[in-house]
Amino acid sequence: MSDVSAVRDLLDRLVAAWNDGDAAAYADLFVEDADYITLFGHNMAGRAAIEEGHRPLFEGPLKGSRLVAPADPKIRFLTPDVAVVVATGISPGGDRETMITLTAVRRETGWRFGSFQNTPRVPVPGAAA
Repeated sequence: MSDVSAVRDLLDRLVAAWNDGDAAAYADLFVEDADYITLFGHNMAGRAAIEEGHRPLFEGPLKGSRLVAPADPKIRFLTPDVAVVVATGISPGGDRETMITLTAVRRETGWRFGSFQNTPRVPVPGAAA
C-alpha cells in the first residue's frame, strides 16, 4: 500500500469509527499526545481526552450522526513520515460545511493522526456572494 493510500485509509477509518459511534476506535486513530481542535475551538489534548470527549457525544446529541469520507482530500507529505491532510467536511448535523486539517504521522504501528482542526466555512465578510 502506498503512503498516500495508507493516509487515505486512515481518514476512511476515522469516518467509519465516527459512523459506528465508537469513541475508543475513533481515538485510537490518534497518537497518544495528539491535539484535537473542535468545531467550537476547544482543544482535546491527548488520545484519552479525545475518547472521553467523544463518548458522551456519540451516546447523546450526535448518536446516529453520519459523516461522509471526503471525496478528494489534499494529502501533502512534509517528510516521508509526516503528511498534512486538508479536506472538506460536513458537520455531524449536516447543516454546515467545514474544512478539516489533519497531520498524519508514521509510527512503528502504522499511520496515526497527530492533530485535527475543524473549522466551519462561512461567507467572507464583504466578499461578493
